[in-house]
Amino acid sequence: MLTRLWRGLTHDPLPWLAGRQDTRSGVVLRLADGRRLEGPASDPYATDDRVTAVRLEGAEYDDPARLMTDLAVPHSGSFASELGHSTASLALSRAGQRGFGSPGEATPVRDWEWEQRVVDGHPFHPNCRSRPGFSVLEQLAYGPEHRPVVELGLIPVPAGECLVSGVWPKWLRDGERVLVPVHPWQAAHVLKRAGAGPGTGEGALAAHPLMALRTLALPDGPHVKTALSARLTSSVRDISLGSVAASAILTDLGQAVAERTDGLLRITRTLGAVAAGSPDLAALLRESPEKYAGPGERVVPVAALAGTDLPRSPARLARLARLALTVGLRLLDIGVALEAHGQNLLVVLSPDGEPIRLVYRDLADLRVSPGPPGTARHPGAGRARPHGHGRRPGPAPQAVRLTRGGRAGRDGGVRCGAAGGAGEGRTGSAAYGRPLGAVRRTAAGEGADADAAVAGHRGRPVDGPAQSPAPRGRVTDRFGMRRS
Repeated sequence: MLTRLWRGLTHDPLPWLAGRQDTRSGVVLRLADGRRLEGPASDPYATDDRVTAVRLEGAEYDDPARLMTDLAVPHSGSFASELGHSTASLALSRAGQRGFGSPGEATPVRDWEWEQRVVDGHPFHPNCRSRPGFSVLEQLAYGPEHRPVVELGLIPVPAGECLVSGVWPKWLRDGERVLVPVHPWQAAHVLKRAGAGPGTGEGALAAHPLMALRTLALPDGPHVKTALSARLTSSVRDISLGSVAASAILTDLGQAVAERTDGLLRITRTLGAVAAGSPDLAALLRESPEKYAGPGERVVPVAALAGTDLPRSPARLARLARLALTVGLRLLDIGVALEAHGQNLLVVLSPDGEPIRLVYRDLADLRVSPGPPGTARHPGAGRARPHGHGRRPGPAPQAVRLTRGGRAGRDGGVRCGAAGGAGEGRTGSAAYGRPLGAVRRTAAGEGADADAAVAGHRGRPVDGPAQSPAPRGRVTDRFGMRRS
Protein backbone atom coordinates (compact mmCIF):
# COMPACT_ATOMS: atom_id res chain seq x y z
CA MET A 1 0.00 0.00 0.00
CA LEU A 2 2.88 2.35 0.71
CA THR A 3 4.19 1.72 -2.82
CA ARG A 4 0.81 2.61 -4.30
CA LEU A 5 0.51 5.70 -2.12
CA TRP A 6 4.01 6.91 -2.91
CA ARG A 7 3.38 6.45 -6.63
CA GLY A 8 0.31 8.66 -6.37
CA LEU A 9 2.08 11.31 -4.34
CA THR A 10 4.98 11.55 -6.77
CA HIS A 11 3.07 11.41 -10.07
CA ASP A 12 -0.39 12.91 -9.51
CA PRO A 13 -1.17 16.65 -9.42
CA LEU A 14 -2.04 17.50 -5.82
CA PRO A 15 -2.97 21.00 -4.67
CA TRP A 16 -0.99 20.80 -1.44
CA LEU A 17 2.30 19.88 -3.16
CA ALA A 18 4.42 22.87 -4.22
CA GLY A 19 7.22 21.05 -6.03
CA ARG A 20 9.11 17.88 -6.81
CA GLN A 21 12.84 17.29 -7.16
CA ASP A 22 14.61 14.16 -8.36
CA THR A 23 17.80 13.41 -6.44
CA ARG A 24 20.45 10.69 -6.53
CA SER A 25 18.74 8.88 -3.69
CA GLY A 26 15.17 9.27 -4.90
CA VAL A 27 12.53 12.01 -4.88
CA VAL A 28 11.92 15.02 -2.64
CA LEU A 29 8.41 16.50 -2.50
CA ARG A 30 7.98 20.00 -1.11
CA LEU A 31 4.66 20.62 0.59
CA ALA A 32 2.87 23.95 0.34
CA ASP A 33 3.58 24.59 4.04
CA GLY A 34 7.34 24.11 3.49
CA ARG A 35 7.76 20.58 4.82
CA ARG A 36 9.80 17.98 2.92
CA LEU A 37 8.66 14.45 2.06
CA GLU A 38 11.41 12.15 0.78
CA GLY A 39 11.35 8.66 -0.67
CA PRO A 40 12.85 6.36 -3.30
CA ALA A 41 12.48 6.88 -7.03
CA SER A 42 8.99 5.86 -8.09
CA ASP A 43 8.32 3.89 -11.25
CA PRO A 44 4.82 4.87 -12.50
CA TYR A 45 4.31 1.42 -14.05
CA ALA A 46 5.91 -1.02 -11.58
CA THR A 47 3.50 -3.08 -9.48
CA ASP A 48 5.81 -4.83 -7.04
CA ASP A 49 6.12 -3.79 -3.38
CA ARG A 50 9.35 -1.85 -3.64
CA VAL A 51 8.74 1.11 -1.27
CA THR A 52 9.32 0.12 2.35
CA ALA A 53 9.60 3.57 3.97
CA VAL A 54 9.52 7.31 3.28
CA ARG A 55 10.59 10.29 5.44
CA LEU A 56 8.58 13.34 6.44
CA GLU A 57 10.84 16.04 7.89
CA GLY A 58 13.42 13.35 8.64
CA ALA A 59 10.99 11.03 10.47
CA GLU A 60 10.61 7.58 8.89
CA TYR A 61 7.19 6.19 8.00
CA ASP A 62 6.41 2.64 6.91
CA ASP A 63 2.67 2.85 7.60
CA PRO A 64 0.72 4.64 4.82
CA ALA A 65 -2.20 5.49 7.13
CA ARG A 66 0.07 7.09 9.74
CA LEU A 67 1.85 9.04 6.99
CA MET A 68 -1.40 10.48 5.64
CA THR A 69 -2.55 11.36 9.15
CA ASP A 70 0.64 13.29 9.90
CA LEU A 71 0.62 15.04 6.53
CA ALA A 72 -2.54 16.75 7.84
CA VAL A 73 -3.66 17.94 4.40
CA PRO A 74 -7.32 18.42 3.46
CA HIS A 75 -9.31 15.19 3.80
CA SER A 76 -6.25 13.26 4.97
CA GLY A 77 -8.10 11.90 8.01
CA SER A 78 -10.77 10.05 6.03
CA PHE A 79 -8.20 8.97 3.47
CA ALA A 80 -5.96 7.60 6.21
CA SER A 81 -8.86 5.59 7.60
CA GLU A 82 -9.43 3.97 4.21
CA LEU A 83 -5.72 3.32 3.82
CA GLY A 84 -5.62 1.52 7.16
CA HIS A 85 -8.57 -0.62 6.19
CA SER A 86 -7.10 -1.35 2.77
CA THR A 87 -3.79 -2.46 4.29
CA ALA A 88 -5.44 -4.85 6.73
CA SER A 89 -7.81 -6.14 4.06
CA LEU A 90 -4.97 -6.81 1.61
CA ALA A 91 -3.12 -8.77 4.29
CA LEU A 92 -6.26 -10.86 4.78
CA SER A 93 -6.59 -11.36 1.02
CA ARG A 94 -3.02 -12.63 0.78
CA ALA A 95 -3.28 -14.90 3.83
CA GLY A 96 -3.47 -18.56 2.96
CA GLN A 97 -3.14 -18.04 -0.80
CA ARG A 98 -1.56 -20.88 -2.70
CA GLY A 99 1.00 -20.32 -5.41
CA PHE A 100 -0.93 -20.18 -8.66
CA GLY A 101 0.75 -21.96 -11.53
CA SER A 102 2.50 -24.43 -9.26
CA PRO A 103 3.14 -27.94 -10.60
CA GLY A 104 0.04 -30.08 -10.59
CA GLU A 105 -2.44 -27.20 -10.34
CA ALA A 106 -5.25 -27.39 -12.84
CA THR A 107 -5.66 -24.60 -15.40
CA PRO A 108 -8.81 -22.57 -14.75
CA VAL A 109 -11.79 -23.67 -16.80
CA ARG A 110 -14.55 -21.21 -15.95
CA ASP A 111 -14.40 -17.42 -16.13
CA TRP A 112 -14.74 -16.90 -12.38
CA GLU A 113 -11.74 -19.17 -11.72
CA TRP A 114 -9.51 -16.77 -13.66
CA GLU A 115 -10.94 -13.75 -11.87
CA GLN A 116 -10.55 -15.24 -8.41
CA ARG A 117 -6.82 -15.58 -9.02
CA VAL A 118 -6.46 -11.79 -8.82
CA VAL A 119 -5.61 -11.34 -5.15
CA ASP A 120 -4.24 -7.80 -4.80
CA GLY A 121 -6.98 -5.90 -6.60
CA HIS A 122 -6.23 -2.65 -8.43
CA PRO A 123 -2.45 -2.51 -9.05
CA PHE A 124 -2.17 1.28 -8.61
CA HIS A 125 -4.99 2.49 -6.36
CA PRO A 126 -3.79 2.80 -2.73
CA ASN A 127 -7.25 1.79 -1.50
CA CYS A 128 -7.38 -1.29 -3.75
CA ARG A 129 -8.69 -3.51 -0.97
CA SER A 130 -10.60 -0.99 1.12
CA ARG A 131 -13.91 -2.54 2.17
CA PRO A 132 -15.18 -0.53 5.12
CA GLY A 133 -18.26 -2.07 6.66
CA PHE A 134 -17.13 -5.63 5.92
CA SER A 135 -16.10 -7.76 8.88
CA VAL A 136 -13.33 -10.35 8.57
CA LEU A 137 -15.94 -13.11 8.28
CA GLU A 138 -17.79 -11.17 5.58
CA GLN A 139 -14.63 -10.65 3.58
CA LEU A 140 -13.90 -14.37 3.75
CA ALA A 141 -17.50 -15.14 2.77
CA TYR A 142 -17.82 -12.68 -0.13
CA GLY A 143 -14.34 -11.70 -1.37
CA PRO A 144 -13.53 -13.32 -4.75
CA GLU A 145 -9.92 -13.93 -3.76
CA HIS A 146 -11.21 -16.34 -1.08
CA ARG A 147 -13.16 -18.28 -3.75
CA PRO A 148 -16.51 -18.64 -1.94
CA VAL A 149 -19.91 -19.51 -3.35
CA VAL A 150 -22.30 -16.66 -2.49
CA GLU A 151 -26.06 -17.10 -2.21
CA LEU A 152 -27.91 -14.11 -3.61
CA GLY A 153 -31.30 -13.43 -2.09
CA LEU A 154 -34.34 -12.74 -4.27
CA ILE A 155 -36.67 -9.94 -3.21
CA PRO A 156 -40.12 -9.93 -4.82
CA VAL A 157 -41.34 -6.49 -5.88
CA PRO A 158 -44.62 -5.72 -7.72
CA ALA A 159 -43.81 -5.16 -11.37
CA GLY A 160 -45.64 -1.84 -11.35
CA GLU A 161 -43.18 -0.52 -8.76
CA CYS A 162 -40.09 -1.45 -10.78
CA LEU A 163 -38.11 0.34 -13.45
CA VAL A 164 -37.18 -2.35 -15.99
CA SER A 165 -34.93 -1.97 -19.03
CA GLY A 166 -34.33 -4.67 -21.60
CA VAL A 167 -35.85 -8.10 -20.94
CA TRP A 168 -36.13 -9.33 -17.37
CA PRO A 169 -36.27 -13.15 -17.66
CA LYS A 170 -39.20 -15.34 -16.66
CA TRP A 171 -37.05 -17.28 -14.20
CA LEU A 172 -36.70 -14.04 -12.22
CA ARG A 173 -40.42 -13.32 -12.18
CA ASP A 174 -43.20 -14.64 -10.00
CA GLY A 175 -46.51 -13.81 -11.62
CA GLU A 176 -46.95 -10.04 -11.34
CA ARG A 177 -43.83 -9.69 -9.22
CA VAL A 178 -40.22 -9.11 -10.27
CA LEU A 179 -37.55 -11.00 -8.32
CA VAL A 180 -34.58 -8.70 -7.70
CA PRO A 181 -31.25 -10.42 -6.89
CA VAL A 182 -29.72 -8.99 -3.73
CA HIS A 183 -26.23 -9.43 -2.33
CA PRO A 184 -26.35 -10.86 1.22
CA TRP A 185 -24.22 -8.00 2.57
CA GLN A 186 -26.71 -5.50 1.13
CA ALA A 187 -29.61 -7.46 2.59
CA ALA A 188 -28.08 -7.50 6.05
CA HIS A 189 -26.63 -3.99 6.29
CA VAL A 190 -28.67 -1.75 3.99
CA LEU A 191 -32.08 -3.21 3.23
CA LYS A 192 -32.59 -4.90 6.62
CA ARG A 193 -35.84 -6.48 5.56
CA ALA A 194 -37.42 -9.87 6.01
CA GLY A 195 -37.00 -12.27 3.12
CA ALA A 196 -33.95 -10.45 1.81
CA GLY A 197 -31.38 -12.85 3.15
CA PRO A 198 -29.93 -15.84 1.31
CA GLY A 199 -31.98 -18.99 1.41
CA THR A 200 -35.11 -17.17 2.51
CA GLY A 201 -38.09 -15.53 0.88
CA GLU A 202 -38.34 -16.52 -2.78
CA GLY A 203 -35.22 -18.67 -2.84
CA ALA A 204 -31.62 -17.94 -3.66
CA LEU A 205 -29.09 -18.02 -6.48
CA ALA A 206 -25.73 -19.67 -5.90
CA ALA A 207 -23.08 -17.56 -7.62
CA HIS A 208 -19.33 -17.01 -7.83
CA PRO A 209 -18.00 -13.49 -7.05
CA LEU A 210 -15.86 -11.87 -9.74
CA MET A 211 -13.15 -9.23 -9.35
CA ALA A 212 -15.79 -6.53 -8.82
CA LEU A 213 -17.11 -8.44 -5.74
CA ARG A 214 -20.67 -7.18 -6.31
CA THR A 215 -20.78 -8.82 -9.76
CA LEU A 216 -21.18 -12.58 -9.66
CA ALA A 217 -21.26 -15.41 -12.20
CA LEU A 218 -24.14 -17.86 -12.21
CA PRO A 219 -23.08 -21.40 -13.16
CA ASP A 220 -23.91 -21.87 -16.83
CA GLY A 221 -25.72 -18.54 -16.82
CA PRO A 222 -25.24 -14.79 -17.05
CA HIS A 223 -23.38 -12.48 -14.71
CA VAL A 224 -25.40 -10.61 -12.10
CA LYS A 225 -24.36 -7.09 -11.11
CA THR A 226 -25.89 -6.31 -7.73
CA ALA A 227 -26.24 -3.09 -5.79
CA LEU A 228 -23.72 -2.87 -2.97
CA SER A 229 -24.04 0.41 -1.06
CA ALA A 230 -20.57 0.14 0.39
CA ARG A 231 -17.49 2.19 -0.44
CA LEU A 232 -15.23 -0.22 -2.32
CA THR A 233 -12.02 1.18 -3.81
CA SER A 234 -13.32 4.62 -2.80
CA SER A 235 -16.66 4.48 -4.66
CA VAL A 236 -20.10 3.54 -3.40
CA ARG A 237 -21.21 0.63 -5.58
CA ASP A 238 -24.95 0.98 -5.78
CA ILE A 239 -26.71 1.14 -9.19
CA SER A 240 -28.28 4.45 -10.18
CA LEU A 241 -31.74 4.56 -11.69
CA GLY A 242 -30.22 6.36 -14.66
CA SER A 243 -27.89 3.43 -15.32
CA VAL A 244 -30.85 1.04 -15.28
CA ALA A 245 -32.90 3.25 -17.61
CA ALA A 246 -30.03 3.68 -20.10
CA SER A 247 -28.80 0.08 -20.10
CA ALA A 248 -30.78 -1.06 -23.16
CA ILE A 249 -29.69 2.00 -25.18
CA LEU A 250 -26.07 1.42 -24.19
CA THR A 251 -26.30 -2.24 -25.17
CA ASP A 252 -27.45 -1.22 -28.65
CA LEU A 253 -24.62 1.30 -28.83
CA GLY A 254 -22.09 -1.30 -27.71
CA GLN A 255 -23.16 -3.76 -30.41
CA ALA A 256 -23.06 -1.05 -33.09
CA VAL A 257 -19.58 -0.04 -31.97
CA ALA A 258 -18.26 -3.61 -31.90
CA GLU A 259 -19.46 -4.20 -35.45
CA ARG A 260 -16.94 -1.62 -36.65
CA THR A 261 -13.87 -3.48 -35.39
CA ASP A 262 -13.83 -6.31 -37.96
CA GLY A 263 -14.34 -8.92 -35.26
CA LEU A 264 -11.44 -7.74 -33.07
CA LEU A 265 -13.78 -6.64 -30.25
CA ARG A 266 -16.89 -8.11 -28.69
CA ILE A 267 -18.94 -6.21 -26.11
CA THR A 268 -21.06 -8.16 -23.66
CA ARG A 269 -24.74 -7.24 -23.74
CA THR A 270 -26.82 -6.21 -20.77
CA LEU A 271 -29.75 -8.59 -21.03
CA GLY A 272 -31.98 -6.82 -18.54
CA ALA A 273 -31.87 -4.34 -15.68
CA VAL A 274 -34.24 -3.57 -12.84
CA ALA A 275 -34.51 -1.04 -10.02
CA ALA A 276 -37.16 -1.12 -7.31
CA GLY A 277 -37.40 2.57 -6.49
CA SER A 278 -33.88 3.00 -5.18
CA PRO A 279 -30.21 2.60 -6.21
CA ASP A 280 -29.94 0.33 -3.16
CA LEU A 281 -32.31 -2.27 -4.65
CA ALA A 282 -31.31 -2.81 -8.26
CA ALA A 283 -29.56 -5.38 -10.44
CA LEU A 284 -28.31 -5.99 -13.97
CA LEU A 285 -28.00 -9.22 -15.92
CA ARG A 286 -25.09 -9.30 -18.32
CA GLU A 287 -23.79 -11.87 -20.79
CA SER A 288 -20.85 -13.94 -19.66
CA PRO A 289 -17.70 -13.17 -21.68
CA GLU A 290 -17.38 -16.92 -22.15
CA LYS A 291 -20.03 -16.62 -24.85
CA TYR A 292 -17.40 -15.07 -27.12
CA ALA A 293 -14.90 -17.93 -26.84
CA GLY A 294 -14.70 -20.64 -29.47
CA PRO A 295 -13.75 -24.29 -28.94
CA GLY A 296 -10.51 -24.52 -26.97
CA GLU A 297 -10.30 -20.76 -26.47
CA ARG A 298 -10.08 -19.02 -23.10
CA VAL A 299 -11.37 -15.59 -22.07
CA VAL A 300 -9.03 -14.04 -19.50
CA PRO A 301 -9.27 -10.59 -17.90
CA VAL A 302 -6.19 -8.47 -18.56
CA ALA A 303 -5.67 -8.28 -14.78
CA ALA A 304 -5.35 -12.08 -14.67
CA LEU A 305 -2.91 -12.45 -17.58
CA ALA A 306 -0.02 -12.73 -15.11
CA GLY A 307 -1.29 -16.25 -14.43
CA THR A 308 -0.77 -17.26 -18.07
CA ASP A 309 2.33 -17.74 -20.20
CA LEU A 310 1.60 -14.60 -22.24
CA PRO A 311 3.69 -12.10 -20.18
CA ARG A 312 6.77 -14.30 -20.66
CA SER A 313 6.55 -14.05 -24.45
CA PRO A 314 7.68 -10.71 -25.91
CA ALA A 315 6.08 -11.64 -29.24
CA ARG A 316 2.71 -12.32 -27.65
CA LEU A 317 2.91 -9.16 -25.56
CA ALA A 318 3.57 -7.20 -28.73
CA ARG A 319 0.57 -8.82 -30.44
CA LEU A 320 -1.64 -7.98 -27.45
CA ALA A 321 -0.46 -4.36 -27.47
CA ARG A 322 -1.10 -4.11 -31.21
CA LEU A 323 -4.57 -5.63 -30.78
CA ALA A 324 -5.54 -3.28 -27.93
CA LEU A 325 -4.22 -0.18 -29.69
CA THR A 326 -5.90 -1.09 -32.96
CA VAL A 327 -9.28 -1.48 -31.29
CA GLY A 328 -8.90 1.55 -29.04
CA LEU A 329 -7.83 3.90 -31.84
CA ARG A 330 -10.55 2.70 -34.18
CA LEU A 331 -13.16 3.46 -31.56
CA LEU A 332 -11.66 6.87 -30.82
CA ASP A 333 -11.87 7.59 -34.52
CA ILE A 334 -15.66 7.21 -34.37
CA GLY A 335 -15.94 9.17 -31.11
CA VAL A 336 -16.15 6.36 -28.55
CA ALA A 337 -13.79 5.76 -25.62
CA LEU A 338 -13.86 2.68 -23.41
CA GLU A 339 -12.69 2.50 -19.82
CA ALA A 340 -10.50 -0.43 -20.79
CA HIS A 341 -8.75 -1.25 -17.52
CA GLY A 342 -7.69 -4.73 -16.44
CA GLN A 343 -11.07 -5.65 -15.02
CA ASN A 344 -13.34 -4.50 -17.85
CA LEU A 345 -11.11 -5.63 -20.71
CA LEU A 346 -10.66 -9.33 -21.40
CA VAL A 347 -8.52 -11.18 -23.95
CA VAL A 348 -9.58 -14.23 -25.93
CA LEU A 349 -6.62 -16.60 -26.11
CA SER A 350 -6.34 -19.30 -28.75
CA PRO A 351 -5.74 -22.91 -27.63
CA ASP A 352 -1.99 -22.29 -27.92
CA GLY A 353 -2.13 -19.00 -25.98
CA GLU A 354 -2.15 -16.40 -28.77
CA PRO A 355 -4.24 -13.22 -28.18
CA ILE A 356 -6.79 -13.16 -31.00
CA ARG A 357 -9.55 -10.69 -29.99
CA LEU A 358 -10.86 -8.64 -27.09
CA VAL A 359 -14.03 -8.67 -25.01
CA TYR A 360 -15.25 -5.59 -23.15
CA ARG A 361 -17.85 -5.49 -20.41
CA ASP A 362 -19.64 -2.86 -18.34
CA LEU A 363 -20.63 0.19 -20.36
CA ALA A 364 -21.37 2.34 -17.30
CA ASP A 365 -18.31 4.53 -17.91
CA LEU A 366 -18.41 4.70 -21.68
CA ARG A 367 -17.47 8.08 -23.16
CA VAL A 368 -19.22 9.24 -26.32
CA SER A 369 -18.31 12.35 -28.28
CA PRO A 370 -21.28 14.51 -29.31
CA GLY A 371 -19.37 15.63 -32.39
CA PRO A 372 -19.36 13.89 -35.78
CA PRO A 373 -17.18 10.80 -36.27
CA GLY A 374 -13.51 11.53 -36.78
CA THR A 375 -13.36 14.70 -34.64
CA ALA A 376 -12.77 13.22 -31.18
CA ARG A 377 -9.57 11.29 -31.71
CA HIS A 378 -7.54 13.77 -29.66
CA PRO A 379 -7.46 17.51 -28.99
CA GLY A 380 -7.08 19.14 -32.38
CA ALA A 381 -8.19 16.04 -34.26
CA GLY A 382 -8.62 16.42 -37.98
CA ARG A 383 -5.76 18.93 -38.32
CA ALA A 384 -3.16 17.54 -40.67
CA ARG A 385 -0.30 19.61 -39.28
CA PRO A 386 3.07 18.63 -37.81
CA HIS A 387 3.36 18.82 -34.07
CA GLY A 388 4.07 22.35 -32.93
CA HIS A 389 2.66 24.02 -36.01
CA GLY A 390 -0.66 25.65 -36.77
CA ARG A 391 -3.40 26.35 -34.28
CA ARG A 392 -3.13 25.37 -30.67
CA PRO A 393 -5.33 22.50 -29.45
CA GLY A 394 -8.76 23.44 -28.16
CA PRO A 395 -9.95 23.15 -24.58
CA ALA A 396 -9.65 19.88 -22.71
CA PRO A 397 -12.57 17.46 -23.14
CA GLN A 398 -15.44 17.94 -20.71
CA ALA A 399 -17.42 15.08 -19.19
CA VAL A 400 -21.19 15.25 -18.96
CA ARG A 401 -23.43 12.70 -17.28
CA LEU A 402 -26.17 11.46 -19.58
CA THR A 403 -28.11 9.46 -17.01
CA ARG A 404 -29.55 12.02 -14.64
CA GLY A 405 -30.61 11.62 -11.08
CA GLY A 406 -27.73 9.56 -9.71
CA ARG A 407 -26.49 10.35 -6.24
CA ALA A 408 -23.30 12.36 -6.15
CA GLY A 409 -20.10 10.41 -5.61
CA ARG A 410 -21.72 7.11 -6.44
CA ASP A 411 -21.36 4.50 -9.12
CA GLY A 412 -23.25 4.54 -12.38
CA GLY A 413 -23.84 7.06 -15.12
CA VAL A 414 -22.86 7.50 -18.71
CA ARG A 415 -20.60 10.27 -19.81
CA CYS A 416 -20.53 12.29 -22.99
CA GLY A 417 -17.12 13.87 -23.63
CA ALA A 418 -16.96 16.99 -25.77
CA ALA A 419 -14.29 16.79 -28.44
CA GLY A 420 -11.32 19.00 -27.70
CA GLY A 421 -10.80 21.43 -30.57
CA ALA A 422 -13.16 21.88 -33.46
CA GLY A 423 -10.72 21.26 -36.31
CA GLU A 424 -11.75 20.41 -39.83
CA GLY A 425 -14.07 17.43 -40.14
CA ARG A 426 -12.73 14.47 -42.05
CA THR A 427 -14.30 13.50 -45.34
CA GLY A 428 -16.22 10.29 -45.67
CA SER A 429 -17.66 10.28 -42.16
CA ALA A 430 -20.97 9.01 -43.55
CA ALA A 431 -19.24 5.70 -44.15
CA TYR A 432 -19.55 4.96 -40.45
CA GLY A 433 -23.21 4.31 -41.05
CA ARG A 434 -26.51 5.79 -39.95
CA PRO A 435 -27.35 3.08 -37.35
CA LEU A 436 -24.41 4.06 -35.15
CA GLY A 437 -25.27 7.73 -35.54
CA ALA A 438 -28.85 7.09 -34.51
CA VAL A 439 -27.77 5.19 -31.41
CA ARG A 440 -25.20 7.88 -30.58
CA ARG A 441 -27.86 10.58 -30.79
CA THR A 442 -30.16 8.59 -28.53
CA ALA A 443 -27.42 8.03 -25.97
CA ALA A 444 -26.05 11.56 -26.13
CA GLY A 445 -28.96 13.55 -24.84
CA GLU A 446 -31.91 12.99 -27.14
CA GLY A 447 -32.94 10.10 -24.91
CA ALA A 448 -35.76 11.87 -23.06
CA ASP A 449 -37.42 8.50 -22.60
CA ALA A 450 -34.73 7.42 -20.15
CA ASP A 451 -35.07 10.62 -18.17
CA ALA A 452 -38.83 10.26 -18.20
CA ALA A 453 -38.59 6.73 -16.90
CA VAL A 454 -36.37 7.76 -14.03
CA ALA A 455 -38.41 10.86 -13.27
CA GLY A 456 -41.71 9.02 -13.35
CA HIS A 457 -40.29 6.32 -11.12
CA ARG A 458 -39.35 8.96 -8.59
CA GLY A 459 -42.70 10.69 -8.89
CA ARG A 460 -41.32 14.02 -10.11
CA PRO A 461 -41.94 15.92 -13.36
CA VAL A 462 -39.37 15.77 -16.13
CA ASP A 463 -38.45 19.45 -16.14
CA GLY A 464 -34.76 19.23 -15.36
CA PRO A 465 -32.13 17.14 -13.64
CA ALA A 466 -32.72 15.73 -10.22
CA GLN A 467 -31.24 17.62 -7.31
CA SER A 468 -28.50 15.53 -5.78
CA PRO A 469 -27.74 15.67 -2.09
CA ALA A 470 -24.43 16.97 -0.84
CA PRO A 471 -21.61 14.87 -2.30
CA ARG A 472 -20.35 11.97 -0.27
CA GLY A 473 -16.69 12.84 -0.82
CA ARG A 474 -14.61 10.42 -2.85
CA VAL A 475 -10.96 9.90 -2.06
CA THR A 476 -10.17 9.48 -5.73
CA ASP A 477 -11.50 12.96 -6.43
CA ARG A 478 -9.52 14.52 -3.60
CA PHE A 479 -6.40 12.57 -4.34
CA GLY A 480 -6.29 13.56 -7.98
CA MET A 481 -6.97 10.07 -9.30
CA ARG A 482 -9.81 8.71 -11.42
CA ARG A 483 -12.98 10.83 -11.33
CA SER A 484 -16.42 9.57 -12.28
